[in-house]
Amino acid sequence: MSVREQSPTVGWSEEEVPGTGGSAARITLSNPGRRNALTLDMYDQLHQACEEIDAAPRVRVAVLRGAGGRAFAAGTDIREFRGFTGADGVAYERRVGRAVERLAALRMPVIAAVEGPAVGGGFALTACCDIVVCTPDAVFGAPVARTLGNCLAPAVVARLYACLGRARTLRALLTAELIGAREAHAAGFVAEIAEGGTEGDGADSGGHGPDGGGDGATGDGNGNGGTGEGGTGDGDGDGDGDGSLDAHIDRLTARIAACAPLTLAALKEADRRVLSGPAPGPAEDLYELCYGSRDFGEGVAAFLDKRPPRWQGR
Repeated sequence: MSVREQSPTVGWSEEEVPGTGGSAARITLSNPGRRNALTLDMYDQLHQACEEIDAAPRVRVAVLRGAGGRAFAAGTDIREFRGFTGADGVAYERRVGRAVERLAALRMPVIAAVEGPAVGGGFALTACCDIVVCTPDAVFGAPVARTLGNCLAPAVVARLYACLGRARTLRALLTAELIGAREAHAAGFVAEIAEGGTEGDGADSGGHGPDGGGDGATGDGNGNGGTGEGGTGDGDGDGDGDGSLDAHIDRLTARIAACAPLTLAALKEADRRVLSGPAPGPAEDLYELCYGSRDFGEGVAAFLDKRPPRWQGR
């Protein structure tokens, strides 16, 4: 079966963490050939995976990662947006929000292992994780103002404010620029940069242009790269031994799995309570405005045609 014939999936496996009496859940986002761009079914599968992981008594830490070593998740698969109406946009945001919130609610710490783009929906998922570790070529953002003409849920914007700060978040969103690994680390969004990259893979995960399936991950549909600075970073890892992403993740999972599970759960709940300010309120009017517009239809068509969109403001 060729890469492009493989079905997009979200799966997970449970692996024992030696010497801890606990295990780690490895969650994998996989959409081969489209930089792990997320389909609606994948969001549903992620929600189900989180349900199963929370019910697995020995799991003490979870790791979320994109398949293939070239991308975390390049947004939502644009093919899902063909023929969308404003009502479809409202339903889509609710469906995505359900998965995003379920990931954030996992009882155990969640590590995001990011290679290449974590953009759009991938950016939102990363922001839900407790610890983000990335390779130097990672980029983060949601350049929908340049690529598609849709919008972000207020709950996602609030989470990004908490992780990145309001100024950086708004600059990235309003200029449709991507944030490189180095800046994300300086902002505190990324905990560690794995300078050694990924074991056995030195491939560049930058914009693949025509092959990309996400919402503007590292290109604009014309093969043009994103504006985020890749950065070489100065991650604050252990400072010794293997510097690969895999080694960083293994060290973190071992340390976390050795901790008291109830304490970890209590710390996560405390974090949620600290961050849970007043609800930003409903946003159906914003979803209807953007997803039901001519501009959104033009943005989807332009992305799929690999040409710049022609915005009209209606």
